[in-house]
Amino acid sequence: MIARVQRSHLSGALFAPPSKSYTHRAVLITSLGPGGSIKRPLLSADTRATISASQAFGAEIDVDQEVKIGGVADRPRTPEDVINVLNSGTTLRFCSAVAALTDGAVLTGDASIRSRPNEPLLSCLSDLGAQAFSIRNNGKAPLVVRGKMKGGTAHLNGSVSSQFLSALLIASPLSEKDTRIVIDGELKSRPYAEMTIDMLAEAGIRIEAGAKEFIVPAGQSFRLKGYTIPGDFSSSSYPMAAAALTGSEVTIRGMLPSRQGDSAIIDILRRMGAEVSWDKEKGDLRVKGGELKGVDVDAGRTPDLVPTIAVLGALAKGKTTVFNAEHVRHKETDRLHAMAVELSKMGADIRERPDGLEIEGGKLHGAKVHGHHDHRIVMALAVAGMVAGDTEIDTAESVDVSYPGFFTEMEGLGAEVEIG
Repeated sequence: MIARVQRSHLSGALFAPPSKSYTHRAVLITSLGPGGSIKRPLLSADTRATISASQAFGAEIDVDQEVKIGGVADRPRTPEDVINVLNSGTTLRFCSAVAALTDGAVLTGDASIRSRPNEPLLSCLSDLGAQAFSIRNNGKAPLVVRGKMKGGTAHLNGSVSSQFLSALLIASPLSEKDTRIVIDGELKSRPYAEMTIDMLAEAGIRIEAGAKEFIVPAGQSFRLKGYTIPGDFSSSSYPMAAAALTGSEVTIRGMLPSRQGDSAIIDILRRMGAEVSWDKEKGDLRVKGGELKGVDVDAGRTPDLVPTIAVLGALAKGKTTVFNAEHVRHKETDRLHAMAVELSKMGADIRERPDGLEIEGGKLHGAKVHGHHDHRIVMALAVAGMVAGDTEIDTAESVDVSYPGFFTEMEGLGAEVEIG
């Protein structure tokens, strides 16, 4: 699918898409207990993969305006077939850990998933008493995981993804013995792990969380009976950036405070010169554009914002530097390389570094660019196209992974977009 984007001016309001990260966790954690309901879930390709995987583990799930779940009551069953996570890395990692509580499962996904690293998680699952390995012996899907995970001590390399830690924290309460997870090196994207810990606490799960060590007592039970999903800051960063770059004013509703690290986009836009006001009680977030200037951004805790920041930097005055972002290379695609290549096609002065990007702001022109089958690359390039005009983005259907209504919502604000 091709998205053709012209220069645009935006105005009005939209409701933030529900958080993908919270929806994944709510579905799986609720499924592991007696069940419950999830209000205002994100129903996208990724979250539907987690719903399908949870059903494979024995949960009964009804999807309508809300998700109603009959859970497995702490006893996930062995799946009858291979679990296909499609393009969802979160589903792969989380459900690999849950599989370690069963007699065994095989997990795989699309070409992107089969290129993403999982060795730190597989190593930890093996340390905790399960059998976990890659069929191709390269740490990448297809994965085979056999239980049952007994507990003990595992050392986790934290430099690749916090999803590995979240996966272990979700599965460990059902181990036979207490589990101790020690983080080696820096834990990237820590806010996502904190989000997991918060949701597990709401489900009645006790975790002793330190800077480098996490202890999960054994013999616990899940009881998350109801949860309302907050608005997603990662997805909302695109209309926010579009408003800031096109001199527009846009209000995003449903943006209530949460553990999402990507709420850092508010501070980044303010530092760049946009006017941002946030009514935390109402959940209304207003962005008004202005002349933007370059800034330095540490992406260690907020990797999903990097494509958005790259576009902002390409159009801001002066230099923008994104650093501590090497882990962004291990997403659906190498997002550092993808943004450097595609924005260069549009005339950006952008240089790729091992752990980030250096961008000298200026003007962009229209071009045919590649979306890399990556929802965040597609949406970021669409924002660039709203300033540059005459921009064609392929693999535009990839937005279904996290923000199925993206182009429709942008058109509702006045964006000049044609999908074909």
